Amino acid sequence: MQEEYNPIKEYLFNYLEKSEKKFAELFSQNKMDDIINDILNNCYYKVSLMDNKEESLGVLATGILHYMLTNAGLTSQRKLEHQGIEIDIVIPDLKTLEKDPKKTLVICIPKTLDKKIIKEKTEKLQKIQLEKQNIWLVLTQDLGFDNTYIIQKENTFSNIIFDIAQFVNVQGHDKFKILRI
Repeated sequence: MQEEYNPIKEYLFNYLEKSEKKFAELFSQNKMDDIINDILNNCYYKVSLMDNKEESLGVLATGILHYMLTNAGLTSQRKLEHQGIEIDIVIPDLKTLEKDPKKTLVICIPKTLDKKIIKEKTEKLQKIQLEKQNIWLVLTQDLGFDNTYIIQKENTFSNIIFDIAQFVNVQGHDKFKILRI
């Protein structure tokens, strides 16, 4: 099944392609936060104007995370449905989620600032990810939820990749030793 055209993804992937050499060097130096900050500094403003801001920046966050996880060699799955519940990103995979939720991270990118919708999404996710602390949110502003990363320029969104690495290393998934945490 072919994914439909998305101008935000197109813009992001064009920027990533244009920056490939620079990012390869930064990956080799484990400067993941520099890569994320570079992408945000060069894509955030234009992407935030493309459509609904929360929707656009949610697509950008998903794209950045997918790119970073893939290039860091971390097993993950994105855009899936499990027991009728939509999942944006699961690390490492659904099989591990079913077998051992403590070793699985679920990242939710609600693409809204409606607290009620976000709360409903996290409550649904808690039915399949019993470890509440292993459900992380990516929002465009702080709304007071636990385990939240804010996608903004000049913010701490870049910390998410290190926190993922730390989580995975603590859980014993050896594949992500690229970041020595």
